[in-house]
Amino acid sequence: MGKLDDKVALITGSGSGIGRAVATLFAEEGARVAVVDCVPEGGNETVSMIQKGGGEAMFIQTDVSKSAEVQHMIDTTVAAYGRIDILHNHAGINSPIGLMADVAEEAWDQVIDTNVKGVFLGIKYAVPVMLKQGGGVIINTASIMGISAQKFMSAYCVSKAAVIMLTKAASADYFDQNIRVNCICPGFIETPMTDQWLPVIDMAKTAPGRPGKAEDIARAALFLASEDASYVSGAALTVDGSYSAEWIVPLKE
Repeated sequence: MGKLDDKVALITGSGSGIGRAVATLFAEEGARVAVVDCVPEGGNETVSMIQKGGGEAMFIQTDVSKSAEVQHMIDTTVAAYGRIDILHNHAGINSPIGLMADVAEEAWDQVIDTNVKGVFLGIKYAVPVMLKQGGGVIINTASIMGISAQKFMSAYCVSKAAVIMLTKAASADYFDQNIRVNCICPGFIETPMTDQWLPVIDMAKTAPGRPGKAEDIARAALFLASEDASYVSGAALTVDGSYSAEWIVPLKE
C-alpha cells in the first residue's frame, strides 16, 4: 500500500530534474499525477516513465507565469481526475548570473514572474478546489538561497525568499481549513538546472562534500505530502546536507 493511494497530485516543472523525481516517486506511492511543464518533450517523457512503471499520469503544457494557463492546468486536472489533493509548485528558472546592478530589468521580471508569481497563481487557483473537496496539501520549492544570499544570483535569491514567505502566508490563511502549505529549500542538487554553476563550486570544501540528488528532494516532498506530516504547515524544510548550517571561513594553509 502506497502513502499516496487514491490521491491526485499536480506537479509543475516535472519534465526533468527534481520535478520528475517527485512525479515518479508520487506515482510509485499510488498517486495519479498531472505532469506539468512548459516543455512538451520533457513532460511527455516523465508521463511515459510513470506509465511504464504501472502508474497513471497525463501531461499538461503550462507557462506558470500566465494566469489563464494556470487556471487551465487546474481545470484540466480536475476534469480528468476529479480533484487535486496535492499541488507541488516546483517550476522555476535560474537567475541571470552577475552583479545586481547589471541584471537587465526584463531578466529580473522573468525570474520573479516564474518563481514567485507562478507559485502565487498555483495557490490561487488550487485553493478553491481544495476548499470544495475538504482540504489538500501544497508544497512549494524554495531554496537555501532564499535563506542566505549567493553572490551573482540576486534575482534568484529574492524570488526564493519570496516563496518562503508566500508559503507561510498561505499556511496562515488556510491551515484552519485543512490545507497544509509547506516549502522545501534544496541545497546544491545535481540537476540539469544546476549545470551552469555546479562546476564552479568546490563541493569538497562544503559540509556535505558532494551535491545532493533529485531523489533526496523527492523523498522530502513525499513526507510533506503524506499523512506523516499532518501537523506540519508553514515550514521551510531545508534539504542541503548541512550546507547552510556551516559558515565557511577560508583558512590559511
